[in-house]
Amino acid sequence: MAKFSKDDIRRMCTEQNVKYIRLQFTDILGVIKNVEIPVSQLEKAIDNKMMFDGSSIEGFVRIEESDMYLYPDLDTFVVFPWTAEKGKVARFICDIYNANGTPFSGDPRNNLKRVLREMEEMGFTDFNLGPEPEFFLFKLDEKGEPTLELNDSGGYFDLAPTDLGENCRRDIVLELEEMGFEIEASHHEVAPGQHEIDFKYADAISACDNIQTFKLVVKTIARKHGLHATFMPKPLFGLAGSGMHCNLSLFKNGENAFYDPKSDLELSDTARQFIAGIVKHAEAFTAITNPTVNSYKRLVPGYEAPCYVAWSTSNRSPLVRIPASRGLSTRVEVRSVDPAANPYLALAVLLRAGLDGVKNKLTPPAAVDRNIYAMDKEERLAEGITDLPATLAQAIEILKSDEVIISALGDHIFEHFIEAKEIEWDMFRTQVHPWEREQYMSVY
Repeated sequence: MAKFSKDDIRRMCTEQNVKYIRLQFTDILGVIKNVEIPVSQLEKAIDNKMMFDGSSIEGFVRIEESDMYLYPDLDTFVVFPWTAEKGKVARFICDIYNANGTPFSGDPRNNLKRVLREMEEMGFTDFNLGPEPEFFLFKLDEKGEPTLELNDSGGYFDLAPTDLGENCRRDIVLELEEMGFEIEASHHEVAPGQHEIDFKYADAISACDNIQTFKLVVKTIARKHGLHATFMPKPLFGLAGSGMHCNLSLFKNGENAFYDPKSDLELSDTARQFIAGIVKHAEAFTAITNPTVNSYKRLVPGYEAPCYVAWSTSNRSPLVRIPASRGLSTRVEVRSVDPAANPYLALAVLLRAGLDGVKNKLTPPAAVDRNIYAMDKEERLAEGITDLPATLAQAIEILKSDEVIISALGDHIFEHFIEAKEIEWDMFRTQVHPWEREQYMSVY
């Protein structure tokens, strides 16, 4: 990430004819929010004096505690390249602070910084994330509303003319690169209309910022192509869902703490302990990494999404996979995470789970190198393989009993997240769905 001073910001605003600035932040549910200001208010913003009403944001504060401040992270300054030449729009990603100048405990970005400080107290210097977010492209109708009509019939790694989303995907990549992203790969995914764009790993905070920026760019450029981009985990029955595999690595002073050339599989004790922590807490952190009712429609057998808690170096059916790269590229890939997750919260719980394994020197179960989808329940039980939660309701209940994962969220986020998700589940549970009418209206 570039390092910018206040003078750099002032100069870039002048040189690039910036007229408006968005002060962006992320609420507890992972939704991007922003306060837009004219460039005349730049000085007030970069001096951390921009106030907003926190009571209007999901899961933030009550109305009597509503005054909150936006502290822009100057290094996140970027000018949106697609905005009008006669007046461009720039943005900062902000942390949220209370009126008394203390970090707001309900801010997901601040919360991740808190967990990272715990990591540093254990002697680690960096926690890196390489995300692999997937999304679908649907056509818009004449009113500009999304339809359920996919824009192509492509499959994994297909090319045009089968992959009609190629031009849109290319434009997304060009915009991202102009904003400073280093794109590693861009391709059609397994399902028709499904795409993946992978960008270079970064430190945890920067990577989460990048995920939120990525979502904004994808949606914006898709609309310019007459398409609607969605990061909904499972928009269509019978097709693969969208995941966001998270490649994680811990570093100590520039050295990958997961790599040991002298050990079995060249994985260090730290790596194995981290894997053990992930496996131990997987069922509890699933409510955070897979946070919607729809998330659990993806976590079913038959569509490459992991629904069993296990790890392996050689197959893709378990929750955790260890890619073949070693040295500085040694990493732990958690495959269950979906793109509806709040990335700051997802990283906080994944890191805290892994650190619990390191702190307590946990031993992971034996690696499972068979295709778990081909095993029956008795075989899975014999191997010690458990299931991920099958519904959001089940995931919430498991989360409530795991103090390690609760501590990764802090009391404020935990309580407000649970409250919001219990309401979401109850709304789903009490709704009458089309499937029910199709099944029962004529029969009964």
